[in-house]
Amino acid sequence: MEKIKGMIVDIVFKNEENGYTVASLECEDNDVTIVGCMPTLTLGETIEVEGKWINHKVYGMQFEVSSFMPSTPSSVDGIYVYLSSGMIKGIGPKMAQKIIDKFGVNSLDIIQMNPEKLTQIDGIGTKKADQIGKSFEENRELRNLIINLSKYGISPNYCLKIYKKYKNKSVEIVEKNPYKLAEDIRGIGFKLADNIASKMGISPYSKDRIGQGIIYTLNKSLSEGHTFLPKSKIIKNASSLLEIEEEYIKDMIMKLALEQKIQLEKGPIEDNVYLIPYYISENGVCKKLIELSQYKFKDIKIDIEEEIKKIEEEENIKLANNQKEAVIQAIKKGVLVITGGPGTGKTTTINTIIKIFENLKMDICLGAPTGRAAKRMSETTNKEAKTIHRLLEMGYSSEENELVFMKSDEDPLDTDVLIIDEVSMVDVLLMYNLLKAIKVGTRVILVGDSDQLPSVGAGNVLKDIIDSDVIKVVKLNEIFRQAKESMIVVNAHKINKGESLYLNAKDKDFYFIQKNNNEDIVKEILNLVHERLPVYYGIDNIKDIQILSPMRKGDTGVFNLNAQLQKVLNPKDKLKVEESFQKRIFRVGDKVMQIKNNYTKKWETEDGLEKGEGVYNGDIGYIYHIDKEEKNIYVLFDESKIISYDYNELDELEHSFCTTIHKSQGSEFPVIIIPITWAPPMLLTRNLLYTAVTRAKKLVVLVGDIKYLNYMIKNNRIYDRHSNLKLKLSRFIEEGLLIE
Repeated sequence: MEKIKGMIVDIVFKNEENGYTVASLECEDNDVTIVGCMPTLTLGETIEVEGKWINHKVYGMQFEVSSFMPSTPSSVDGIYVYLSSGMIKGIGPKMAQKIIDKFGVNSLDIIQMNPEKLTQIDGIGTKKADQIGKSFEENRELRNLIINLSKYGISPNYCLKIYKKYKNKSVEIVEKNPYKLAEDIRGIGFKLADNIASKMGISPYSKDRIGQGIIYTLNKSLSEGHTFLPKSKIIKNASSLLEIEEEYIKDMIMKLALEQKIQLEKGPIEDNVYLIPYYISENGVCKKLIELSQYKFKDIKIDIEEEIKKIEEEENIKLANNQKEAVIQAIKKGVLVITGGPGTGKTTTINTIIKIFENLKMDICLGAPTGRAAKRMSETTNKEAKTIHRLLEMGYSSEENELVFMKSDEDPLDTDVLIIDEVSMVDVLLMYNLLKAIKVGTRVILVGDSDQLPSVGAGNVLKDIIDSDVIKVVKLNEIFRQAKESMIVVNAHKINKGESLYLNAKDKDFYFIQKNNNEDIVKEILNLVHERLPVYYGIDNIKDIQILSPMRKGDTGVFNLNAQLQKVLNPKDKLKVEESFQKRIFRVGDKVMQIKNNYTKKWETEDGLEKGEGVYNGDIGYIYHIDKEEKNIYVLFDESKIISYDYNELDELEHSFCTTIHKSQGSEFPVIIIPITWAPPMLLTRNLLYTAVTRAKKLVVLVGDIKYLNYMIKNNRIYDRHSNLKLKLSRFIEEGLLIE
């Protein structure tokens, strides 16, 4: 192997995914073309490379790099090129020149060892000097991490995620237990972690590998909605994943159970295997629902029927019998479920209940699982509604630096009545934390549409509660006259019944456009969004129209549609700043979505008068400003909240000109467009179509093949989730433990 040293004067090509780079290295005698995996290479840096000479049939002699080691640039020119490359947050070309003018060849030493001296330069305060110092150090540590982990086949993008999670302990943690990556790092599945372990020489029969394989199998089942797996199923799945005999899996399940890393629960046929938090949550939800529902309230000294009449007269409304029943039961019961489809008067019922409790001088608290659902609830009730996370006061524990809910059984919510909307979206873990924070004697009203898609997280909470016949349920099933005028409402109920839809009725709000292939479907959607709908209806083609797709991949999937929609709705413009990140282009004006809960992310209004923290999975915003020098993207949420994202946080954002139907839960949009084409049968279901259609307030447009629309309507297959909440609740009836 030969070694050469020089300064990088040009980067001809770099693959951001795998780090393969072609660069020009200025050596003492001449420039040399170097090729190989060098993901952290930047202009101006001095490196020593090791490798061999090759003669490329097109490009001639090149030096193929097997390893390289960065070293600090020693010349003023080299330092300038390095500092102005954008690698260090807070330093652009102008600031780089100011630093060099002041400190010359000592510039990098100052940044690394004494960043406080940077305050001697005009435009750098104490905060910015500290930021530059930290960015330089992080950049150096990240480079070292990539060099150390690249031998295991870990890409630069994953190295960045690993560094964000583990910081300077990254190499130590990965080399000690690579399977931990599958648990902690988004995008690194068990198979990639297993491949890394294999390169490290870890045995296929390693106890760590088998244990992590079982835990991974259970974690994977959570993403499919299961709170547990039957023992036979986890043995089979883990054995297939690990490609080892089932006996090893059986032994490790018992060992993990003894170590209290998993929980075995006796079932009617075989043991059920839980991850501990989900076992505790499922049992806790059951126990607390029974406690709350069994509380006996003192008689309220009012005539409920008379109160309802007064409100009907004041509000000029007429409640259906089921709505009146819901109001009466809300006063009588400790826990009540109100369910019903669109147009059946859930909002009117909730508002009537609120009015009666207000007249009784009771404290009322409103909540919903997402920010958008809470905002909708606020708009329809004219009362403040909070996300469940805000109600429970998400914060840091005093003993450990981890996020916890401050409200719990030790410090419960202080309210007489709690109304939670969109309960179909609430998973078993969140429901447990919510119920834990409710003191017995509080009236709890759970509102939701049981025909919607179930929660993204594990469990089937709303459906299990309704099907158990333990908690009082009032189903609103009368569609009101005004709602009957809307084909959106009518067709939503027809979808639920498996009936053919009313399509393209004149001057109505539900249309189907037949297109026979994916290319034509995409073209039609682009035409509708860019021209036809905005011109005909006078609407904003970005804010008022939402495309919903059943899937993420494919021609009509979220990824491709977002790329195509960006081109027509927010095209490249020399006046719009943009930045590339992992094959995506973020541009000022883009519609984006937060894709994970971030409870500590700070926001403030444009005028700086209001500040707060928290942005949640599914929140939609618009790119407001991009600061290339500071490496920040600013996003405007809720027309007033501005949140800054560091470039290394961009994996929390996705474009959302188009989003999945699952991600649209809890939201309403003026206009919905849905591509209707082939997809796996599990994505062409009745409840998926129903959920999508019921997101629209004014207009639904379906574009695609009628045979797939009919297939979705007829496909009432609901993929069963392994959940024992219904069974555990029902046992209270069977064992005569309920008090009537």
